[in-house]
Amino acid sequence: MQRIMLRSKIHRVTVTQADLHYEGSCGIDQNLLDAADIKEFEKIELYNINNGERFSTYAIKGKRGSGEISLNGAAARRAHLGDLLIICTYAPMSDAEVETYVPKIVFVDEKNQITGLKKSPA
Repeated sequence: MQRIMLRSKIHRVTVTQADLHYEGSCGIDQNLLDAADIKEFEKIELYNINNGERFSTYAIKGKRGSGEISLNGAAARRAHLGDLLIICTYAPMSDAEVETYVPKIVFVDEKNQITGLKKSPA
């Protein structure tokens, strides 16, 4: 049996850009992608802390060190500039993998710069 488990989380990022007419996706500062081990074009789940909205899209690389969190296409309708988001990825794991796996959790400041990393349950 496989369980769908939290693989990584970027906690409380601030939306910096929104472009309704872009083809879609979420641009994320490359430093944040690396820290959370999220690959470009990987499916991500987003949770808007401000309004409770939950939605999914895929990640694209933003400029390294920019603090960019840009919602594009339909995702731009799900949050306003300045809203706080939690960005997560999940993966199927066997019960044996679940016993030892620890998700990667990235914490940021108000400018989406990394303040801490945690490799333990959320």
